Amino acid sequence: MAAAAPHPFRFAAQAFEAKSGKEWLEIARRTEALGYSTLFTTDHYFGPGPIADSSGHRPVDVAPISAMAAAAAITTDLRVGCRVFNVDLHHPVVLAKEMATLDMLSDGRLEVGLGAGWVAAEYEGLGVTMDRPGVRISRLGEVVGLMKAHWCGQEMAVDGTFVHASGFAGLPLPVQQPHPPIFIGGGRQRILTLAGRLADIVSCNFDNSAGRLGSASVASSGADETMQKIEWIRAGAGDRFDEIELEIGAYFVAVNDDPGPTIAAMANRFGVGEAEFASHPHALLGTVDTICATLQERRERFGFSYVTIPQRNIDEFAPVVARLAGT
Repeated sequence: MAAAAPHPFRFAAQAFEAKSGKEWLEIARRTEALGYSTLFTTDHYFGPGPIADSSGHRPVDVAPISAMAAAAAITTDLRVGCRVFNVDLHHPVVLAKEMATLDMLSDGRLEVGLGAGWVAAEYEGLGVTMDRPGVRISRLGEVVGLMKAHWCGQEMAVDGTFVHASGFAGLPLPVQQPHPPIFIGGGRQRILTLAGRLADIVSCNFDNSAGRLGSASVASSGADETMQKIEWIRAGAGDRFDEIELEIGAYFVAVNDDPGPTIAAMANRFGVGEAEFASHPHALLGTVDTICATLQERRERFGFSYVTIPQRNIDEFAPVVARLAGT
């Protein structure tokens, strides 16, 4: 059997820092103008304070659903999504209806990112019980099933261990049929196996089971660890593996002729060797030519064709997008 053709490159920007409505709308317009496929928000609810300090995650300015709707309203082709909704923070029927409505209002430009949560301090700060990982991941699987049932437009009859819905048909129908693309990611075996089984887009991420970003996150995501994650996805996906779009977040970006100082500083920060950091799957460092070659090599090696760039790097990374998007 011939090898499947690689998925064409797509690039997303992830943004959640904006001090005004004008600033947020400008981010959306610029993201589309620069050729990015998608603008992702994030599903966290804390500003500055102990939660941000202990988790290592930046404070979040905008709530995801309203920010996604505003971005879709003032763009034409830009896709919108959340990387990712924590299903523990949303009633599944309410979230399913919100997502169907967003897909309808955007004329089919939605990607539905779903996850099982990881910031323990945020759960505590919001007064939400954080169950053990196996329970959270099982709940996520049931939520995916409920959402797909809701988007069919038939009368709901869902009676799971964690989710229940009956006595009504889901409306509106999403524009994208049979449903908007579902995006699930993570860094450990159980979540990635589930993602391979259920998702259209799967993200290889850090192992954030410790509840904070840091050296352990970086160490959990080197080349060997990433290849293992791909195998977990493959095990879950079975025969449909080639249909899945594989995504990765480029959390460390420097587009310039001399990335050495950035490499040295980041390697020291995270306690890894400079050579290891320079080739880390979540790092894109160097000239436009170097980064393009790196992305092509990683698509060949790992299968990554969908790459998400942090808000702070949207402009400097734009020449890479211009060269590779759609190829």
